[in-house]
Amino acid sequence: MRDAGRGNTGNPPSGRHARAGDAPPVRIGALAPLTSPGWTEAGRHLVAGLRLAADEVNAAGGIAGRPLELAVRDTAADPQRAAAAVDELAGLGVAALAGEYHSVSARAAAARADALGLPFLCSSAVIDALTEHPAEAVARLAPAQSHGWRTYADFLVGGGHSRIAVAAEPSVYWAAGTRVLREHLVPRGATLVELDMRTLTPEALCGELLTHGATALLLLMGHPDPAVPVVRAVRRDPRLGGILIGAPAGQPEFTEWATLLGAEGAAVPFLRYLPEHLGPLGTRVGTALRARLGEAPSFVAFEGYDTVTVLAEVLRSPRGDDPWADVAVQGTRGEIRFSRVPGIGVRQWAWAPVQVADRDPADPGRFRVLHAAGAPRVTVRPECG
Repeated sequence: MRDAGRGNTGNPPSGRHARAGDAPPVRIGALAPLTSPGWTEAGRHLVAGLRLAADEVNAAGGIAGRPLELAVRDTAADPQRAAAAVDELAGLGVAALAGEYHSVSARAAAARADALGLPFLCSSAVIDALTEHPAEAVARLAPAQSHGWRTYADFLVGGGHSRIAVAAEPSVYWAAGTRVLREHLVPRGATLVELDMRTLTPEALCGELLTHGATALLLLMGHPDPAVPVVRAVRRDPRLGGILIGAPAGQPEFTEWATLLGAEGAAVPFLRYLPEHLGPLGTRVGTALRARLGEAPSFVAFEGYDTVTVLAEVLRSPRGDDPWADVAVQGTRGEIRFSRVPGIGVRQWAWAPVQVADRDPADPGRFRVLHAAGAPRVTVRPECG
């Protein structure tokens, strides 16, 4: 967030293959970042969730007796590759599209899917403007960025932070996040300083934090670079011992973060889209995902599972021009229904659970829930699954 093919991966489709005489399969095209510069660990978890759900759909009889197959394509977080993958998958006759993690590539995929009238359920990309115009073919499971990052702003204010530095790389996603934070922090008396990571080394960034008297530094940047070197530099600077490092985009959720940073990567609050306690379905799926991944599943893996679960229901009961009408599916994190949300051009699950969590300094393998839906708390819990 390792290895994966390019374009047509050549990987066998998930689930049971149609044998001679069987009904033809129903195909879902799946998009995920499986090679750099995408966050490949997120892509791996996303595909694991998609595949697990597809296998369970097939074990339960498939789609009206037809096996469900996944055709996985690597986007590498590249908008042009994402759009080309949509065209390729549409040419293969897929019934729907699923997945994608990065907002920039999800936007490109959503635009092509809508132009083709091909249903696309976006699993994980959060940018509000997933499409430029209202799109009937596109829906999304992940909370919109304005919703989740507003929760993060509430957490910062509740923690007494009024001088906040945002260290960002250039990206429509990072720029949108900065705008959300500014809109919800400045009216409450906070100052927000933007620091351009195109011009600053990690050591120079430490000097800027001191100059501005920042009490919190938010990492709006790629992982592992430059996020990991920045965390190391700040943690090892004795002048910055009291500063909070935050990563609202969720980098610390993934095992690679803890592997690279160890104790230095603890106590870095981030957004994750899980309930405080998983129900029976979520617990069962978490256990199965852990077995497949060889590690605790991230919230992205649950998003993948829920995506195929919803699409299977949509494909079993076609709804004409509005594929998301009257959908009501029990997912791993609650009942999933879609609605129109002001300012969001696609059908939206409003909302998946939102937490601010971090890795426990006493044990970086455990997560602490610090804040959820306006209710501050500190709950220590093991990695899910």
